Amino acid sequence: MVDVFSGRLLVSKDGRSVDPEEALQNKVVGLYFSAGWCSPCRDFTPVLCDFYTELLEETQPTAPFEVVFISSDHSAEEMADYMRAMHGDWLALPFHDPYKHDLKKKYNITAIPKLVIVKQTGEVITDKGRKQIRDKGLSCFRNWLESADIFQNFSS
Repeated sequence: MVDVFSGRLLVSKDGRSVDPEEALQNKVVGLYFSAGWCSPCRDFTPVLCDFYTELLEETQPTAPFEVVFISSDHSAEEMADYMRAMHGDWLALPFHDPYKHDLKKKYNITAIPKLVIVKQTGEVITDKGRKQIRDKGLSCFRNWLESADIFQNFSS
């Protein structure tokens, strides 16, 4: 993930700046392209929240997983409201960072919501994260982990 977010900062749900190198190291990362005005996004976000919470709070050791929200909201205020109201305690690319356009292009985002699961290199594991979470629940994480080349003692 160092390559993908190199030289950038991410923000936490409470507005703190976060170094992506530290926060994303040795993790499977879900790039969540979404917006508060989008009703399918508002439908899926609570599902992603539950998935994220279960993986990070209810498994031992904690699952090596992080979500980075890339907003398609119309303003920084809309993005902040959406994050406060509906998001899990995950990270986001700052609203005013023009890099979100590059990411949308790189990962071929033509509609939202879209959850792209990537390896540390930024290489795509699946661009169907949303469907896999809905269809398989927590069990899809094991497949992502196996594809991610992250060696860790994790059992679900």
